[in-house]
Amino acid sequence: MSQVDFYILPTDALSARLDFACKLCEKAWRLGHRVYLHCADDAQRAELDERLWCFKGEAFIPHDHAEAQADAQVALGIGDSTGEHRDLLINLGTDVPGFVGQFERVAEIVVEAPAIRQAARERFRFYREQGYALQDHRLQRL
Repeated sequence: MSQVDFYILPTDALSARLDFACKLCEKAWRLGHRVYLHCADDAQRAELDERLWCFKGEAFIPHDHAEAQADAQVALGIGDSTGEHRDLLINLGTDVPGFVGQFERVAEIVVEAPAIRQAARERFRFYREQGYALQDHRLQRL
């Protein structure tokens, strides 16, 4: 069963979720993990795509859309197909994706915006009821 980590950020800025997703993605990628970033919609995926190219001045994370290159080390998707990715799912959607059980680790990134917090509570409740191992990380600063 997957390990699910909730990262609670001390801000209500929605952009902080994408910034933290980039940091988490980079760490996992550098450790050799395959990462699937599940986006809520095309607009969020486009914004995340741009951030992965330039979130650090001296580095970028090579990535592709899941539909374009299923074997990319880091893939951004919005659909139900995750390709060969099984290591880390970073869920930026509002619901628990149906394929969540395929991954060893799941990261949920939460900011203090009311809609995001409420959706995260519902996902937490789902994971708990399904018996997933849960861990929360309350970050003090970004």
